[in-house]
Amino acid sequence: MKWFHQARASSIPCDGPVLKEKALQIAKQLNVQQFTASNGWLDRFKVRHGVIYWQINGEAKSVNENDVNRWLHSTLPTVLLPYSPADIYNADKLGLFFKMLPDRSYVFKDDPCIGGKQSKERLSVLLCSNTTGTHKLVPLVIGKSARPQCFKNVEKLPCSYSNQKSAWMTAYQFQNWLKDVNEEMFFFKLIYYL
Repeated sequence: MKWFHQARASSIPCDGPVLKEKALQIAKQLNVQQFTASNGWLDRFKVRHGVIYWQINGEAKSVNENDVNRWLHSTLPTVLLPYSPADIYNADKLGLFFKMLPDRSYVFKDDPCIGGKQSKERLSVLLCSNTTGTHKLVPLVIGKSARPQCFKNVEKLPCSYSNQKSAWMTAYQFQNWLKDVNEEMFFFKLIYYL
C-alpha cells in the first residue's frame, strides 16, 4: 500500500499486472514464500483499500451509424462477392508506443485521476492477413533509426524493417511494401496451384 501511495503521488499509472508484479517483488524482499499475487488477492486488495480502476484520458469519436450500416449490409457484400475468403486480405497500420505507460490505473475513490506526460516514442507497424487467417504476411515495422542499436548482431528479423525520421509510414514506403506483397502473392498463388 505504501508503494501504491508513492506511485499515485507521482501520477504513475498502475494497472493489475503492475500491481501484481510489484507485490511479488515486495513479497520476495520480505521472504514470503507462498504468495502468488493471484487475481483473488488483487480483488481483495482493491476492496480493502478502496481502490478502483479508472480511465486516465481518452478520446471520443462519433460515427454516422447509417453510413456504417449501409457499408456493411449493401456495399461491402457486393464488393466481396466474386472472391473466396482466402483471397480477401486486410492490412492495417498501428502505432506502437513502446515506452508509453498504461492510460488506466487503480486509484483511490476520492483521488483525482491525473496522469503525467506520456512518452511519444513510437514505431509504426503494418499487419496484413487473409480473412481465413491461413496466410499472414510478414509485419512491416517502421522506426526512426536506420540501424537501431538493438539490432546489433541480429542476423534475421521476424519482420521487415524500414526507417523514416518520424517513424510514420510514407506513401513511398507503402508503395514498396505493396510491390513486395504483389511479388509474394504471385509466388504464393503459383505454389498453391502447383
